Formats: sequence, structure tokens, C-alpha cells
Amino acid sequence: MVVAKKVVKKTVKKVEKKEFEKLPSLKEMLEAGVHFGHSIKRRNPRMDEYVYATKSGVQIFDLVQTRAALSDACNYLVEVIAQGGQILLVGTKAQAAETIKTEADRLGVAYITTHWVGGLFTNWEQIKTRVDKLIEMKKAFDGGEYKKYTKKEQVLLKREMDRLERMYGGLVTLKGLPKVVFIVDPTREITAMREATARSIPVVAVVDSNGDPAGIARVIPANDDALKSVVMIVLSITAAVEKGLKLAKAKEAK
Repeated sequence: MVVAKKVVKKTVKKVEKKEFEKLPSLKEMLEAGVHFGHSIKRRNPRMDEYVYATKSGVQIFDLVQTRAALSDACNYLVEVIAQGGQILLVGTKAQAAETIKTEADRLGVAYITTHWVGGLFTNWEQIKTRVDKLIEMKKAFDGGEYKKYTKKEQVLLKREMDRLERMYGGLVTLKGLPKVVFIVDPTREITAMREATARSIPVVAVVDSNGDPAGIARVIPANDDALKSVVMIVLSITAAVEKGLKLAKAKEAK
């Protein structure tokens, strides 16, 4: 705990930007284990600037920097979304999937929590036709249009719809390529990172001490393995998304 207390004492340069209002406190982040990185053996030197110390072979993040980075990321997302930009939330690891899906459904934004759809960004036009097919099938099913088919045909249609739902269900609100992507653990979601880079889509990501921050627009240095840590950060991010959506709606109403 001695080391942990030091984590919140390190000072950094004051940032002019206003702090995002819905952030966990340093104490809450400490209790959630946000400060725990990986073993020094797995360290990525590019993440060293965010590390305060090493304890028992484990890297410890500087929570003051982490909190400031989270605030900056949230403010950035508010700005992008308030201007009408769409966001895609990506988190396929168990620690992130449930919270991302729940929050994305609540806000009506796109998400991926099972596996990355290959070509989503680099072959968007083709992927969009499959998403549109899913939307049409769901509309037909809900409208009772499939009742005219035999029971066997209905079973086959339902099976196809369920397959498309598993693959593309989280993308039905995506009208085009997103303006920004939020990723939990870019090391795991390497294909998403590559496709975002290929299409010049900015990425906001939770990056652990074994990750590579290169090419990420907003790095949130934090523990991406502990459930409490991941959920805490995701909820701050979705609070920013919600604020951005409200501002965008207010602009449209004017």
C-alpha cells in the first residue's frame, strides 16, 4: 500500500483544459486496481512514461497521469460526438464486453463485443450490405412478414437472421465509417487498430503497460485486465459519449 499511496502523490504539469466532470476519484481508481500494470518482463518501453514505479516485478501506473489522460479522452469524445461524429466501442475481452454492450444499447451507439468483423473499415461498403440485410430481416420478422412461409422456411430464415445478428448486431446504428473508435486493449484488438489506421480513424484506447501506444490518438494508461478497472474506465467513456450525444441533439433542435 505504501507504493500505491505514492502513485497518487506524483505531481504533473497542470493542464489548462477543464476536467471532465464524471471521473472516478484517485482513491476510487486505486481501489479498483487501475494502477496495476503487467510484469516488468512484459513491459513495452513506450509505456514507461506512464509508469511511476515497479513493485515486486509489477509495473505501477502513475494514477495522476492516468486520470488526466482519461479526462482528456472524455473531453475529446464529447467534442467529436457533439459535432455529429459516430463512435464505435470495441471490447471483446470478458472484462469489457458486458459493460460495453449494455452501455452501447442504452445510448444507441455501435459496438463490437464478440469478435472483430474483418474488413469492417477497409471493406465497409461490402460489410454495410450485410448489416442492411440484417436490418431488413429484423423488420420483416417483427412485422410478421415471415408468417407466409412454411415452418421449415421460417426456421431457416430465423437461423440466418440469428447468424447475422451475432456477427453484425452491434453495427446496425452505424450509418458510415465512425469518426472515432474506443478500444479496450489494442494489443488484443490488433486488427481493429490496423484497419482504423488504414482508414485514418482516430483511436481512443485503454492501454496496459505491455501495449503499444503508437498511432493512438488518446492513450488511457491503465490496467485492462481487472474487471473493476475496465468497467470504471468504460463507464467514464460512455458518460462522455452520452454528453456528446445530448449536445449534438441540442444543436439539431436549434
